[in-house]
Amino acid sequence: MDSPPGSAKSSPEAELGHRLEDLWDIQEPQLSPTEKLNSCFESILVAAFPPAPSSEVVEIPSDSTLANAIEILSKHKIMSAPVRDVEAPENASWIDRYIGIVEFAGIAVWILHQSEVVASGMKASPAATRDANKLAAKLGTVVTLERTMSGLDSSAIPVEANGEIKDKVHSTGSGATEATIAGNIFEVFTSSDLYKITKVSDISGSFRWAPFLALQKSDSFLTMLLLLSKYKMKSLPVVDLGEEKIDNIITQSAIIHMLAECVGLHWFENWGTKKLFELGLPIMMPRKLIKVREDEPVLNAFQLMRNKGVGGLPVVDGSGRKAIGTISIRDIHYLLTQPALCDKYRSITTKDFIIKIKAYVEEQQVVSSTMNNVVTCKRDDTVKDIILSLDMEKIQRIYVVDQDENLEGVITLRDIISRLVHEPHGYFGDFFDGVVPLPQGSRV
Repeated sequence: MDSPPGSAKSSPEAELGHRLEDLWDIQEPQLSPTEKLNSCFESILVAAFPPAPSSEVVEIPSDSTLANAIEILSKHKIMSAPVRDVEAPENASWIDRYIGIVEFAGIAVWILHQSEVVASGMKASPAATRDANKLAAKLGTVVTLERTMSGLDSSAIPVEANGEIKDKVHSTGSGATEATIAGNIFEVFTSSDLYKITKVSDISGSFRWAPFLALQKSDSFLTMLLLLSKYKMKSLPVVDLGEEKIDNIITQSAIIHMLAECVGLHWFENWGTKKLFELGLPIMMPRKLIKVREDEPVLNAFQLMRNKGVGGLPVVDGSGRKAIGTISIRDIHYLLTQPALCDKYRSITTKDFIIKIKAYVEEQQVVSSTMNNVVTCKRDDTVKDIILSLDMEKIQRIYVVDQDENLEGVITLRDIISRLVHEPHGYFGDFFDGVVPLPQGSRV
């Protein structure tokens, strides 16, 4: 793969690369390459990181409804935003001023989960129904089976004469039935008062919800990289304490783009020319790779991602070994923003969903990972090759295949960043032992 010249200084990211190059050249010779990188990144402040487009620095008030939050995210063409606590006092600290970061996909998945709760109650005993109602209420709003079903057209759910729910989807058996039922109720939720009155603060701590963990401009690149890799943060707000505002938002994708702009520089080539297997990538063993078959309902794919806590899946053929596509948890937003594309999403297969979304994004000329063909690599490819592919394709993950194109693993943005630096002993002290209050159910 061709490499862009690192000496061109054609971007702010390349300028950063040259600053790292200067630091690399003056490191103590007895240090290992990894120790040199750590020292270089510790010497550069977060303030130097190129600013995100102004449209990306957006806040959502905690009393915004889910519908309003979706509208804000869609308007600014972003997938997540910090949630500002409207009840926080004026003199509140940064930690107390925000309650977390909400994702577009997280809202959609929360609604889907509410749908599943009701769907499970429909097929359950009275006792199980009461449990489903309690669970729904616990999730942040009082959504009982009886109240939800009062707004559901009885013709939407096929029922046998004996009261059992009919299975009108035959491709995958009972799993498809549950997805079909949840799909019907998903539609009810998104057109009901629940969607219009439930507040963002009500879903804090749910799937894809992240704590508000902000950087200051005086923090180091090393701190930033560790939070985005080992501590699993997908994005980090940068606060300006003097002006009391969020000045920047740094994402994993922005880090990968910075690295791509540094190709050709000595410090980068020393690390980037290593092969994947030399750095212990992919991390996941082939037998643990989570995937979805092309003939499964797309709702099953989104449910699987939520249940397994992953952001994307390869879509495989009947053999279960070869990828024919890829689907991301972010793609669930099409069910909210473009429902006409998937009017039969209750039963549409994952393969057909991908085909429809590809056609839409190509027609509208918008960026979507679903539009891309499966991007793969081999274990003996270099880290540089992977970085350039991830940056060029604007994707979150790349799949590792063997010589016969059978799936062997997956490499994410976080995996790459985690191999760039390591955490010195005691670096964060006891910072993650209660200093940052995390919402129940969230994880750093």
